[in-house]
Amino acid sequence: MSTLTVPPQIPSVAEDCEQLHKAFAGWGTNEHLIISILAHRNAGQRKAIRHTYAETYGQDLLKDLDKELSSHFEKLVLLWTLESCERDAVLTYEATKKWTKSNQVLVEIACTRPPKELILAREAYHARYKKSLEEDVAYHTTEEFRKLLLPLVSSYRYEGDEVDLHLAKSEAKILHEKIKGKHYCDDDVIRIVATRSKAQVNATLNQYKDEFGNDLIKDLEHDDDNEFLPILKAAFECLVYPENYFEKVLREAINKRGTDEDALTRIVATRAEVDLKIIKGLYHKRNSVPLHRAIVKDTHGDYEKMVVALVGEDDS
Repeated sequence: MSTLTVPPQIPSVAEDCEQLHKAFAGWGTNEHLIISILAHRNAGQRKAIRHTYAETYGQDLLKDLDKELSSHFEKLVLLWTLESCERDAVLTYEATKKWTKSNQVLVEIACTRPPKELILAREAYHARYKKSLEEDVAYHTTEEFRKLLLPLVSSYRYEGDEVDLHLAKSEAKILHEKIKGKHYCDDDVIRIVATRSKAQVNATLNQYKDEFGNDLIKDLEHDDDNEFLPILKAAFECLVYPENYFEKVLREAINKRGTDEDALTRIVATRAEVDLKIIKGLYHKRNSVPLHRAIVKDTHGDYEKMVVALVGEDDS
């Protein structure tokens, strides 16, 4: 469920382009005008604006935005203005270049995007960076992390709702044995999390709880000394409970000492047109404060205004 608000009557694409071009003119940039347009246009409308802007002015809107804006506000506006596959390509590129063992962005993108969207992201990566996403993931990650991340970003999962309950039961037993023995990077564990459909993984996790009395994801929290566990846990969460996962990322981004603007920007830019309304509801329920109020308390300036415009103020 989207939080994006698009006016019932919007100007023509040509008029939007003219107003954006005017926002860059003169001594100072009109950030309010940029927010009032781009934060209230859907993906198709933003794509049309980019195309018409280039045709009309012979300039790339993204380059003009990059030149005129700065800091976290600039990053959010640029990410938001990109097509979703381009956005994922940019985010995965940044994640590989800055990869650490605690970086879950690659898992997040690989496990929450539909299969066709993940293919488009890989194609966009190839076009933008002149190499494959798989190549960079293999080069920049290490050991067991590479063993998990490479098949995740290469995956093309079945998208249907059909499940095999017999298979779910047998694979729940496999997962229980491997987790109990602390064999978290076992080939069977990687195979299940990297290839099974989301519906099948969900059925397996249900069988796991029914059979062994514990939630698999909670069982993955019991070995605090293992650096691989958080990323494996994130993979299961993103496949089966994506809204819960994103709510937790937002909570940690906002509640930590000093806001994690990169995480806040990423979640808002990628989920505003997908399921941010559900995530907002979870946030309000678990933190007893509406998401937009928490954002206003922790951010400021044009960045705050852009984030709140995309998140919306109605947390009902």
